[in-house]
Amino acid sequence: MRHPPRHPPRHPSRHPPRSGFRLLALLAGAVLATVSTALSPVVPTASAAAGTAGAAAPVCTVDYGVTSSWAGGFQGAVTLTNNGPAVNGWSLGFSFSGGQKVSQGWGAAWSQSGTSVTAVNESWNGSLATGASVTTGFLASWSGTNPPPASFTLNGTACGTDPGGPTDPPDPPEPTDGPPVLSVNGNRLVDENGATRRMLGVNRSGGEFMCVQGRGIFDGPVDDPSVRAIADWNADTVRIPLNEECWLGLDNIDPAYRGTAYIDAVKDLVARVEAHGMTPVVELHWTWGQYTGNSAGCADVHATCQKPMPNARYTPAFWTSVADTFKNDRRVVFDLFNEPYPDRATPTAAQAWTCWRDGGDCPGIGYEVAGMQDLLDAVRVTGARNLVLVPGVAYSNDLSQWLTHAPVDPAGNLAAAWHVYNFNTCATETCWNSTLAPVAARVPLVAGEIGENTCGHAFIDRVMKWFDDRGLSYLGWTWNTWDCSSGPALISNYDGTPTAFGIGLRDHLRAQD
Repeated sequence: MRHPPRHPPRHPSRHPPRSGFRLLALLAGAVLATVSTALSPVVPTASAAAGTAGAAAPVCTVDYGVTSSWAGGFQGAVTLTNNGPAVNGWSLGFSFSGGQKVSQGWGAAWSQSGTSVTAVNESWNGSLATGASVTTGFLASWSGTNPPPASFTLNGTACGTDPGGPTDPPDPPEPTDGPPVLSVNGNRLVDENGATRRMLGVNRSGGEFMCVQGRGIFDGPVDDPSVRAIADWNADTVRIPLNEECWLGLDNIDPAYRGTAYIDAVKDLVARVEAHGMTPVVELHWTWGQYTGNSAGCADVHATCQKPMPNARYTPAFWTSVADTFKNDRRVVFDLFNEPYPDRATPTAAQAWTCWRDGGDCPGIGYEVAGMQDLLDAVRVTGARNLVLVPGVAYSNDLSQWLTHAPVDPAGNLAAAWHVYNFNTCATETCWNSTLAPVAARVPLVAGEIGENTCGHAFIDRVMKWFDDRGLSYLGWTWNTWDCSSGPALISNYDGTPTAFGIGLRDHLRAQD
C-alpha cells in the first residue's frame, strides 16, 4: 500500500540459467551435499577444516557444493564457518583442477587467476564472530568433468580434510507456547494438531522505510503495551515489512539502524508478537535495484521505494539470512516480496509471469532479477520449513496465473498472497469469484493487505465477508498513526484507538471466534 506523502510513494519446474545471476539460493553446508547430488550427480561436494598445527579444533569449516548444473555451466555455493577468534575481513581461496572459470559471483568479490580463485568479503559481511557463518555463490563455466576443489584457505591458512563431512541437521523442536506452527494441508492452514486456522490481523509498517531514511528502525513504539494493543483487537497475526539493505547492513544505511542493530530490533518485535499469542509474518518490502520504467516509485538504486521485482544481487542473501535467523522457530511466517509488478515493465503477461517465477534478464527491468523460485530456494536450502507466502503480480492483486507458474516447494508449505484496495483492478466479487476462488480451492489464500482510501470501511467489509464465507485469511493495512485521509491507517494512537477506517476491522476481528 502507498505510504503517507512524507514517505517515498509506492503503488498499491525449474529452468537452467539463461544469463547472469540465476537460482541464487545461498546454500547452507548441510543441504549442499543433498542438492548437489540431486542436481549434478557427477559433481561431488567438498568439506574442509582450516587450522594450525597442533590446534585442538579446526579454525574454520568450509562447505562447497554445486547447486545447479547445465550444459557448459554451473552454479556453486560456499559456506564458511569461523570456528576460531573473531575476524574482521576474510579472504577465501581455492583452486579448480578441471578448467572451470568463474564468470561472476555474489556475497563476495570474486576473482580468478589461472586455476586459483579468491573470494573476498563485501563491506557488509566482513565481520565473522566465533561460530558465525557466511555463504557466498558464483557462476562458472565447465566442460568434461567438474571436480570440487581439493583444498581451501582462509586468510592464507591452509585447510585440511574434514573426515566427518556435512550432515543433515535435526528438525527444530516444536514450540510449546505462543502462536501455532502453521502449515499447509491441501488448501487449508492447520496447526500442530491438524485444526484449521486462519491468519486475521494487521500490518505494522515502518521497518521498510525508517532505517533507509535515517530516522530510526520502526515508525512509532513497538514496546509491549503497543503490541498488546494489537492483540486487544483480537488479532492473531502481525505482518512486519522489512528493508533488505538495512537487514544486510549496507554502507548507505546509518550504522545505528543497520546490520546487527536492525536484526536485533526485528527479532525483539517478533518475540513480542509471539508473546501475545500472535503469528509474526516477516516480509520483504523495499529492495535494491534501479528501475525508472512504467510506474516506477523512485529513480534511486537503493532500497528507498517499492521495486517491480527483487534483485539477484542482494535479495537471495537477505532471505538466506532471514531464514537462518528464524528457521528454528516455525511459528514465524515468511512473505517473499511485497508487491511485484513486472507486468508494468514487460510487454506481455506471459513475460511478466515468467519473470515473476524465474527471474533473470526481464524485459524492461535494468537489473538482474531474482524470481520467486530463487527466493524460495534461498529459504529452503537453509533447512527452514516455515510457511512461505508467495504474492502474485500487479502489486499482488493479480493471481490469474499463480497456479500455472507457482514455484516448486520441496517442503510443500506454500500459500498464495494477495493484496486488495478499493482502487485496484480486481476489487469486485465478480473478479474474486473468477480469479481468486480457483486459487483458494487449491492452496491456502492470504490477503496480506486489505484497505481503502475512503476513511471508511465499506469496501473492506465486503472483502472480509467474501473471505469469511470461504474460511480465508486477511490482514488490514496498517497499524500506524498516519491519518486515514492520506492512506488506510487503522489507528490514531498506538494504544489502539481506531480511525473511522480502523473501527471496521477492529469490530470485525472482535466478532470472530
